[in-house]
Amino acid sequence: MPHTALRARTALVTGASSGIGAAVAAALAARGLRVYGTSRTPEAVPDPVPGVEYLPLDLADTASVEACARAAGAVDVLVNNAGESQSGPLEELPADAVERLFRVNVFGAVRLTQLLLPGMRERGYGRVVMVGSMLASFPLAYRSSYVAAKAALRGFADAARREVAPYGVAVTTVEPGSINTGISQRRTVYLREGSPYTAEFHTMLRALNANEARGISAERVAKTVLRAVSARHPRPLYAVGSNAPVVFPLRRLLPHSAVLRLVSRRHGL
Repeated sequence: MPHTALRARTALVTGASSGIGAAVAAALAARGLRVYGTSRTPEAVPDPVPGVEYLPLDLADTASVEACARAAGAVDVLVNNAGESQSGPLEELPADAVERLFRVNVFGAVRLTQLLLPGMRERGYGRVVMVGSMLASFPLAYRSSYVAAKAALRGFADAARREVAPYGVAVTTVEPGSINTGISQRRTVYLREGSPYTAEFHTMLRALNANEARGISAERVAKTVLRAVSARHPRPLYAVGSNAPVVFPLRRLLPHSAVLRLVSRRHGL
């Protein structure tokens, strides 16, 4: 589908106050779409994107998700981008923190998708993009909850894809690698005082932060999301950054255990 076909469509981008979400919202608005962006506090968005209308959304609150869907109305393009980044040894992750992560990163996105799919199906057109992470394909120690949440998003997308395809709706996942968006400062970290994992955890974290500092821009990810939205037949998965064109073919060739070792070594483990 050429980009011109997107004009007069309506898009909803979650987590549009900064980073990838802001870049995606700006890219879609530049293509002529009516764009809603979400933030937990729309009035406090530091640099509102021109042409984007902000709606309140707390993905951990089902009532807030339902209110957002009602306020947005007929949405043709949904980009599920908002989420929390979390790190810590599996043994030490608080149960309530893991549950919150899944409410925000998975259940909220799935519920919002459920609410908007009927309209897309009835109109015979829709694009749903789950913004995942290459960590779902290349799991990393001390990131288990985040890896699992992003893998769950891709699972929902892959399975639902066939369900809605006959109605002109495409569901796809975009997996960015390391991104330089300042997310290192916003990541929630759980590590007990005196933890036996302390030294190795900090080794991983230093490497992760360094990779992100050298990572791709949010605008480059937004271009990939725009490709997925604009395609006549979007692919199930788009990956961008972290040498994606090389590492994904390598992943198919190597044993899974070898892939896990390579990911660990890249992070000093």
